[in-house]
Amino acid sequence: MNSIVLWFNKLGSPLNFHRYASRWAPWYFGVSLLLLGVGVWGALFRVPADYQQGDSYRILFIHVPCAWMSLFVYVTMAVQAAIALVWRIKLCEILAMACAPIGAAFTVITLATGSIWGRPMWGTWWDWDPRLTSELVLLFLYIGVIALDASIEDRRRGARVAGFLAMIGLVNLPIIHYSVQWWNSLHQGSTISLMGRSKMDTSMILPLAFTIAAMQLWFVASLLSRARTMLLEREAGKSWAHDLAESKV
Repeated sequence: MNSIVLWFNKLGSPLNFHRYASRWAPWYFGVSLLLLGVGVWGALFRVPADYQQGDSYRILFIHVPCAWMSLFVYVTMAVQAAIALVWRIKLCEILAMACAPIGAAFTVITLATGSIWGRPMWGTWWDWDPRLTSELVLLFLYIGVIALDASIEDRRRGARVAGFLAMIGLVNLPIIHYSVQWWNSLHQGSTISLMGRSKMDTSMILPLAFTIAAMQLWFVASLLSRARTMLLEREAGKSWAHDLAESKV
């Protein structure tokens, strides 16, 4: 346990984080693409067509992982923001703000694939369904965090103010998750259960697991890459950043 705590303490150093991100981000990207390829291949060629929806349901292998990630990234952002507010850790401020564009991208993909999937199922591209509406609110929260961070010249103060907004926005996540249970919704209920038996056919679970793992690793790789760039921008005047720049000349 002490070794894990020591590792996290070392990783909190800007130079150590930069080294870690530079070394491992490309590997995470590579493994993510490999897993995504396997998952998409299984979804297209190994899983049979649905008896009701035909082949149109296959978009769920992208839609569902992105929907989960839109929530997971937001929780990660809010947790990092909370740590930054309490302990004033600069790296956590950077990680929180680096999460926002990534989470916004996952949310956009979720809404787009949901609309494409909903068109043949519901007969419309968009409906002010509780799940769809609350997911749209999530996108606005991401945009709000990005805009608030960018609007304040003092980078650390901007990150703290935007992080506070991120923490407030956590109240929207239970609404997204339970909206299909709390209100009469066009959106189908949960078909996958982490704590019980899933309603999804077992042949679909493995390709979905591959795409979910791919999205998780893509997020980690993107977060490391964005945070490394933001860290260099903020630490440009420090000796370690100057030495690093000279070593690459």
